[in-house]
Amino acid sequence: MAIRQIRKIGDDILNKQCKEVKEMNRRTRQLIDDMFDTMYEQNGVGLAASQVGILKQIVVIDVEDGNQYVLINPRIIEQSGSQTDQEGCLSVPGKHGTVTRPNHVKVRFLDENMEECELEGEEMLARAICHECDHLRGILYVDLVEGELMDNEEETD
Repeated sequence: MAIRQIRKIGDDILNKQCKEVKEMNRRTRQLIDDMFDTMYEQNGVGLAASQVGILKQIVVIDVEDGNQYVLINPRIIEQSGSQTDQEGCLSVPGKHGTVTRPNHVKVRFLDENMEECELEGEEMLARAICHECDHLRGILYVDLVEGELMDNEEETD
C-alpha cells in the first residue's frame, strides 16, 4: 500500500492534458493500486492520475455501489439529462460548489487487461465519471461552478 501526494489547485500539472496509456505493465498496475489507496485514505469517490502527478489517462472510482471502477483512456460517448448538485475535489480541499452535470453517461474505456469496455452510469456515478474525465483534460470542477465556491462546513459531534 502506498499513499501518494495529492496535487492541489495551483499546481500546473492539474491543468495539463493526460497522455493515453499504450500498455499495461507492473508500474501502471502499481499506480492504479496506489490511486485506490490514496483515494480511500482521503475519503474520496474518484481520483485521476494527474491528481497524483502522473499525466496518464487513468481514473479510479468507487461511489459505494459495490464496485470499483478503473477507466483507462476513457471517452464519454453518450450523455443525457442533467443534475445540479454540490461537488468537491481532493485537489481543492475544504471547498465545494454547485455544478450541473449529465444525469446519465456512457463511457468507453480500457480495463486493467487493456480490453475495451463500456459503462453506463447515472446520478452519482455519472457525476464522478464526468468529474474525473475532466481532470484528464486539465479541467477542474472549479472552472464549472455556478455561483461562488464555498467553504466546507466543519463537522461537529
